[in-house]
Amino acid sequence: MFTLGCDRAYLFAHPERELSTDEKIRYDEALEQRLRGMPAQYITGHQEFWGLDLIVTPAVLIPRPETEHLIEAVVPLATPIKTARIADLGTGSGAIALALALELPDAEIHATDISAAALEIAEANAARLRLEYRDSIDGEPERRLFFHHVDLLEGLEAASFDFVVSNPPYVGESEEDEVQLEVRKFEPRAAVFAGPSGLEIIERVIPAAFAALKAGGWLVLEISGTIAQAVRPLLDGWQEVKISNDLQGIPRIISARKPD
Repeated sequence: MFTLGCDRAYLFAHPERELSTDEKIRYDEALEQRLRGMPAQYITGHQEFWGLDLIVTPAVLIPRPETEHLIEAVVPLATPIKTARIADLGTGSGAIALALALELPDAEIHATDISAAALEIAEANAARLRLEYRDSIDGEPERRLFFHHVDLLEGLEAASFDFVVSNPPYVGESEEDEVQLEVRKFEPRAAVFAGPSGLEIIERVIPAAFAALKAGGWLVLEISGTIAQAVRPLLDGWQEVKISNDLQGIPRIISARKPD
């Protein structure tokens, strides 16, 4: 499909189709890259997330299906809010911000990343999917998706958000040998590893989110089973702290509400 620029239906409908010399070269090059361990998503430049076709490059973490649980956690909480203000920290490809923009057409979403290269990909995805703007009362497009080249919530207005969401780096360097080789070798290290324990970024996100959220606002984070119980004490003083499992029964999402 990648080599021919076609869909799966075309492949099944044209079993007699033979590759040209140039197509064969392109196909062999793709196979060679995959044999070296390069993720297929970086070879094709695409990954599906929440039904959206996203551009991905080695500048961004490849969106995983498990992260869709974060969308499932936020949407029911945000739907009753007329114009929810949401901050997505470490947006990478923009997967979370764009999925929320799709599901919450009236929301105002601010996506941040410390990587300028990652933000370029996120902005390109937003433009391709036409999710940057919404129709206003006077019919003029109104911007509702904003990108910020900052560390976490730096420079964003305090006590102004209904939600702070993130899939932060949460793998500890001590777990490096347990991480798939292709992840260690090809995906951006800063998006995978947080530091020695895996808690280092989350320890910064939680107080930053507390300052940025309105009273009653929600923090929703993707986590791993190895750090789940260590994250809970960091949310002392928050309300309605809840850990949700993914489809494999592994703790995957932690949510907490800032006191009113």
